[in-house]
Amino acid sequence: MDQPKEPLALRISRELAQRIVTGKIPAGAKLRQDHIAAEFGASHVPVREAFRQLEAQELALSEPRRGFRVAGFSIDELREISEMRAALEVLALRKAAPHLTAAILAEAEEATRAGEHAKDVHNWDEANRRFHRLILTPCRMPRLLKTIEDLQTASSRFLLAGWRATWEAPTDRDHRAILAALRAGQVETAAALLGRHVQWTGKNPRKFG
Repeated sequence: MDQPKEPLALRISRELAQRIVTGKIPAGAKLRQDHIAAEFGASHVPVREAFRQLEAQELALSEPRRGFRVAGFSIDELREISEMRAALEVLALRKAAPHLTAAILAEAEEATRAGEHAKDVHNWDEANRRFHRLILTPCRMPRLLKTIEDLQTASSRFLLAGWRATWEAPTDRDHRAILAALRAGQVETAAALLGRHVQWTGKNPRKFG
C-alpha cells in the first residue's frame, strides 16, 4: 500500500528548517516567498504555510509589511530551550520507560556509538537526536513528542553554530549512563540523568558563542 504523500508545505518547511539549523540560511536573512515558491514549484499558499510552521518553531519571524526573516538567537533563549527540553524529555521518558524493549535500547546504544564516531558536527547531531527519539517515542504522546522535536531543532542551531569551527567528536558518557539505568529498571535515575544531560547545554554557553 502506498504511503500518503507528504504535504508540500511540510516538505518546504523541513527543507528550510534544515538550511536554517545548519547555517546555510543565516540569522536575519529574508525568506523570499517568490524565490522559494519557484524552487519548489509551488504556489504562494504552501510557502506561506511553511513560513508559519517555521515561525511556530521559532526559526522565523514575521514582520508587518516586510514578510518573514530568519530568527536570531541568544544565550538566554538557549537556557530557556534547555530547561523546557529537560522538563518535557523527562516526562516523556517516564511515560516511555514501560514500553522500552531490549531492541530499542540496543538501537539507542548504536546511535550513541555513531555519534562518537561522527566525522562532523552534522552527523553527530543526527545521531544525538536519533538517540533521544528512540528512548522517548514509546511514550505514545504525539503532541508532547512534536513539542520536543521543535525544541531539539532550535537547540541544534546553537550546537551547530558553536561547534562548526572546532569540531571534535565527544564521548557520550551521559547516554551510556542513561541506557545502563534503563536496563537496570532504574527509571528515576535515568530521568535525572537525562534532565541533567539536556540542561548542560544551557549551563555551558561558552560552547555556543
